[in-house]
Amino acid sequence: MLQELPTSSLREESSVVLETARLVLRQPTLADVKAIACLVNDRRVAENLRRVPHPYTADDAIAFISHVAATDRDTVFLIEHEGRPVGMVGLDWSQPETPELGYWLGVDHWRQGIATEAARAVIDYAFEEFAIEQIIAGARVVNPASRHILEKCGFQWTGVELHRFLALGSSTPVDRFRLDRSVWASLKSWGAITRR
Repeated sequence: MLQELPTSSLREESSVVLETARLVLRQPTLADVKAIACLVNDRRVAENLRRVPHPYTADDAIAFISHVAATDRDTVFLIEHEGRPVGMVGLDWSQPETPELGYWLGVDHWRQGIATEAARAVIDYAFEEFAIEQIIAGARVVNPASRHILEKCGFQWTGVELHRFLALGSSTPVDRFRLDRSVWASLKSWGAITRR
């Protein structure tokens, strides 16, 4: 049975672990601070994330992890590949009926299909567990790799908007995308995830 839109029950759901063929997706903890700060502090990563400053410090990672643990706004998973943190993926529930998918990877892990695999796992989780009809997402117009990930997951382009990016200190154009439940259902054959 699908759950109603997220409320305080999200905290309980945040302990969910998703596993794919190559990845483990789990809640980030304070033990991950050093790895997260190291990965995000690369300007090539930070400048593609709206809410991330640059430089990105361990204190920023601690504040982020504490925020995730204390609020119901975001469902966040640390992506582990071969036992090491390589990035994050999650959903922003600030618009509960239309959560927004977000993800990032450390530069050394780009172009390996990891982001697509992680995004698909979270998309499956969202549609299987919650009574939502669509998920939205965005990618900077100068980030074709992120756009390609969204397209491989079935997202359809809906237009361009301006969004402010902390690391840039300005607003920049962002391609916006939407994935409807019906499209996801027709594509669901992309692979199984397991949940613990």
